[in-house]
Amino acid sequence: MITTITRLFRFAFTPRHLARKPATLGDLVNIRKALLLSLEDCTSVGAARLRNQVAQAKTPQELWMLRNDAYQIISQRHNQSVAAERINDMIRLFEGWLDPKQIARIK
Repeated sequence: MITTITRLFRFAFTPRHLARKPATLGDLVNIRKALLLSLEDCTSVGAARLRNQVAQAKTPQELWMLRNDAYQIISQRHNQSVAAERINDMIRLFEGWLDPKQIARIK
């Protein structure tokens, strides 16, 4: 009896991970294009380095992690509000590939 109750509690309180299909090459290309487009007018050495990292990223998660670097580079070239706008415009591309709790807009 106690074993059954324990199993029920474990089942009820175990976090469920949504099954996600793997990102296709086309999905990655779309995300990469958007990220590179956001950096198009940034000409610093850091921007060139970030472009290489974007090209080498293999998953949407890796590309999502690079958005902070993109924000920093864009805000140095322009300002924080321009950087936030550009990064927030890309959020829709990451929906379905990341845990919704990870996806947050920059204020």
